Formats: sequence, structure tokens, C-alpha cells
Amino acid sequence: MRRARIAGLLTAVTVAAACSRAATTPGAPTTTAGARSTVTSASAAPTSTAASPCDVPLQATDAGVTPTDITIEVMADVGSPLAPGLFQGAIDAVSAFAAYVNAHGGLACRKLKVRTWDSKLDPAEAKNGQIDACQNALALVGTSAAFDPDITSLASCPDGHGQPTGLPDITALDTDVNEQCAPTAFHIQDVPATCPPAQGRQPFVEPVGYMNWQLRQTPGLHGLFLIPGDLPTSVEAAIPEAQAFKAAGMTWDATPKVSGADSQPAYTPRVQLARVKQSTFVYDQSNDTAMIRMRKEADAQGVGSVKVWACPISCYTKAFLAQGGAQVEGTYVWMDFLPFEEAANNPEDQAYVDAVGSTKVDAFGAAGWQAAIAFEDAVNAVVAKDGPNGLTRANLLGALRDLTDFNAHGWLGDKALQGPGASTPCYLIVQVRNGRFVRVYPTQPGTMDCNPTNLTTVTVDPAAVAATLSS
Repeated sequence: MRRARIAGLLTAVTVAAACSRAATTPGAPTTTAGARSTVTSASAAPTSTAASPCDVPLQATDAGVTPTDITIEVMADVGSPLAPGLFQGAIDAVSAFAAYVNAHGGLACRKLKVRTWDSKLDPAEAKNGQIDACQNALALVGTSAAFDPDITSLASCPDGHGQPTGLPDITALDTDVNEQCAPTAFHIQDVPATCPPAQGRQPFVEPVGYMNWQLRQTPGLHGLFLIPGDLPTSVEAAIPEAQAFKAAGMTWDATPKVSGADSQPAYTPRVQLARVKQSTFVYDQSNDTAMIRMRKEADAQGVGSVKVWACPISCYTKAFLAQGGAQVEGTYVWMDFLPFEEAANNPEDQAYVDAVGSTKVDAFGAAGWQAAIAFEDAVNAVVAKDGPNGLTRANLLGALRDLTDFNAHGWLGDKALQGPGASTPCYLIVQVRNGRFVRVYPTQPGTMDCNPTNLTTVTVDPAAVAATLSS
């Protein structure tokens, strides 16, 4: 699974070294016979003695690009009373990335500036953010808006010359299938849906590596799948994963919906479900607070049947450890990038931790930094081909589409940013032990399991299933 684009990236770094940071590019993940991915360091690219591309008079080439600056915009849900500060990590990461890039020479012979927009878990504010970025920025980078169903502004945004080129949107997190399938959107998070969006039964490519591993460790599990229930789109987005885990061998006793607004008492009937069914497994597809409250309520009711508690990346937060305390001990979290605890194994991971600060890192921030890497790689490719005055939205979109094996310089499992291949098979598992996230699989630091069988395709009608669910 070594990335075909590495040679091109090294060429771009050589050509554009005078006007952007020379990316420290670790070797891409490679899959061994045991389906284990290992991150190693590569030699630095040779320094070119050719004339600097920055020796030309710089121009204002498109919206957000002046002779001195490139403006990007990061939109994230931070101001909602449902979840204050929810995706602040994405804003922190993109802002820190800009400072880091500027300290290393800038990008396309210019300084990188960051504009921010709070989408507030509100679809109307998400659309307003698109409009604001269309008018003021070259691209959206690190978008973390959970509810962003109206993508007309992305698709029709006029460029600086009045052409309906569309707005590049490199998302850190998106749960709405409309944004996942937007033609100008590129995604760090996996995109399981087949695009364009369809009605009725349709195929979804879902990661099942964690579930396969868990069932090998503890056969015969059955239990609850907590579905994020705040909007129809968030419900429907979770259903294919539940179906894929079922296809892998999991039995669901119930699939209750939860809300970000739920207080502790709302978890009483959900835990009672687990008690009645003698459930042995609880999987939280909602946020970290949902798992904390579920576990606290289980303790309060004395439910002891659950053998395994698990989350995707949403529980990989410092707040989960601090607020959950002893009651979240033993929780498994599976993820598709190398953890912060192993930053020494990957320079880009380390750069993020150093730039943001070890007390502020979180999974959403990591995805924001990874989105910024994709932006940087695409800009460098444009400069290598067309020079610093070739930086336009149209050229940026073309370069982003060429990033078909993106891995954030070895930090993330290989994936395309849109279309076929937009889900990675790579994963690893950490577990909460003594108040810390500790790697449990694969056991070797700096590795991931990248077996292609970690992905499976399920066919389901999410809307029809969603209509049968209750809280």
C-alpha cells in the first residue's frame, strides 16, 4: 500500500522548497504478510539549486489569494449549547498549522491566514459558513460541521473570475451524506456511501476490523449500539456501521437513539435494556459524553453483564478520561491514525502535538491538521506544475483529486479523499487503563492493521431502518 504519490511529492518539495515548508514525509504504510502497517522515516528530499519559483512577481490569482497571503477558512461546531466547544480542536489545529507553515517559509511563496466560522450544530449556520468562505477564502480546510446538508454553495461558488468553479472543502469530519458526496468536498474521515446519494437500498463500504478483532477475543458478544439521534442524517449515517458489525457476527439486542442534549436520567431506560437482555457489549457511536453517562448509569444500577465497552474515535479525548474517571476504565477505542502517545514514531503527529500543545490535542484536531496537510500537498503540487501564480480554486481542485492514496505523511491509513477508496482498512485499538489510552492492537508502536478484509460492503436502506428506531 505504498503511496504512488510520494515521488511526485518529493519533486514538488524540491521545486517549491523556497516558498513552502519541505514536508517531512515518512514512508507510507506498507502491508506485510500479517497485514500489519509500519511507519518508518524516509530520507529528506534533495535541495534544488534551480532558481526559486518565488522570484516571479506574485499576483492575486483567485478568491483568498493575494500577492502576499493565502486565506483559508475553518468551519466547526463550537458554539452550540448542546455541546459547547465540541470541535474546537479543529480550529486550534488549522490555526496552529498556519503558524507552523509560516514559520517554515510559508506556502506558494505567501503567508497562510486562517478565517474561522462557528457552525453551531446548525445547518443554517453551516450554509452561511460556506457562503462566507466562498467570498473570502481560497478553500474550506478542516471543516467539522456535523449538520451540513445543503451543499449548493459548495458546488456553485464563483471563483475570483466569476466562474462557478465551486469551493474546495477539505473536511475533518462530516456526517451528512450530501456533504460526503459533494463534488468539491474531500474527506479525511471515511466516506462509506456510494455517491451520488441514492434512495432505498444501497451499498456502503464499512470498516469492520475492530469488530472482527473483538469477536476473536470475546466470542458470542451481544448488546447495544447507541445511535446519535439529533438529526435524521446522523441517525442514517450510523445505520450502515451497525449493519456491518452485525454481518461480522455481532448480535444487537437493541439500537437506541441518544442525543447530545440527554441528561443522566435519560440513560436509565437504556441501561435497563442492557439489564433485561443481559447484554455483554455496548458500542457508542455518539459522543464521549454518551459513553460516560451510559457507564455511570450501569454502575448505579449494578449492571454487571457487560464485558466490553467500546467507541470509535469520538471517545479518544482527554475529557473522556478526566470526566469519566474510574468508570470508563477498560473502554476500547479503535482509530485509523497513530495515537498522540506515539508521536515520536511519526514527524507529522509530533508536529501537531508540539504546535497545539499536549494538553489540547484531540482526535478532531488531528483530523483538522490532516486536512491541512492535504491542502498543503495539493498547493505544493500546483506550484510544482504551474508556479505560485497558478494557485486557483480550479487548479487546487484538480490537485486534490490526484491525492488518491493520502496518508497524511504516514500518520493516517491510506485512503482516497473522495470517490472509490475513500475508506481506509487500516486501524489500531487503544484501551483506557489506569486513566490513560494504552495500545492493545497491534502491539508494536507505530503500526496499524491494514488487511483489506477490514473493509466490508453492506446493502441497506438507512431511512427505512431509521424509521423503526426509538430512543
